[in-house]
This record gives sequence, structure tokens and C-alpha cells, in this order.
Amino acid sequence: MEIPPYVNINQSPDLPGPTLTVEDVTDAKQRAMWGTTRAYLQNHILGVSEGHSAILRLVGVGYRASVEDTATTVPEEYPGQKYVNLKVGFSHPVELGIPKGVTASTPQPTRLLLEGPEKEVVMQFAAKIRMWRKPEPYKGKGIFVNGETIRLKNKKIK
Repeated sequence: MEIPPYVNINQSPDLPGPTLTVEDVTDAKQRAMWGTTRAYLQNHILGVSEGHSAILRLVGVGYRASVEDTATTVPEEYPGQKYVNLKVGFSHPVELGIPKGVTASTPQPTRLLLEGPEKEVVMQFAAKIRMWRKPEPYKGKGIFVNGETIRLKNKKIK
């Protein structure tokens, strides 16, 4: 991650963790990047110590996911890559290559657990999977990420 030159990280041993400062506190852009850099640093520290995870629920008749070693439609990006195979109502299964550093598992056929040290990569891959079937408000079907819920709409009556 690239840190802007006006953000300084101070790691003194008497403080519990790193502290961030900016050169000009009155500049709005520097203040905005101050908080953004702090959030990124916090996510990196949490990722190394605990790891980040995303739980995807597949809601719909016949919707299921599996993790496989080989794929027929997607080329291999790195050696030993695994693939998520989604069956979400299309005439073909959807195969997605799991990014490097992310591990996927299926505790149930309708649940997919993604884990990794980088929050940005884990959540971006979860969003990529979710794009195949966004939750829809009439039947409540779709792929939900991390306890996401939607309000169901009523049918239109003439």
C-alpha cells in the first residue's frame, strides 16, 4: 500500500500502537487521507493477526456452491489455484478462480466461507460472486454477503 508523503507513521515503543499524523491539519484532503490511511493500516494489522472472512449465503431453489481443484472454462492464474463452482439458475455452472491468499470452503452447499489476510481482496471477491445473483426484493432470492438482508416488496395488484 502506498502512503501519501504528507502522512507520517510514528511507532514509538511507549505507545500501544502506531500513531499517524499529517503535515497540515487544516487541509481537507490531508485530513481525509489521515482517516483513510488509519483504516487501511488497521485492516492490515487485523488481517495479519486474526484474518478477515466473508460468509456468503445462497438463497434460492437449486442454488449451491462448491470448491473444486480444476475448472473447464477459466484459465489457471497461478499454480495450484482452486475454483468456486456456482450453480445459481443458469444453464451452465459459473466458475470463478479464487485469488491468491484467499481460501474458500463450503460448510454447507448453500454457504460459502471466504478467508484471507487482506480485507480488500476478500470482500472484492465476495462482491464478484454476489454480482452473479444480486438479492432481489420480490422473492428474496440471490447471494447474500455477511448477514445482509433486504426488505421484501409486495406484489403489484391491479
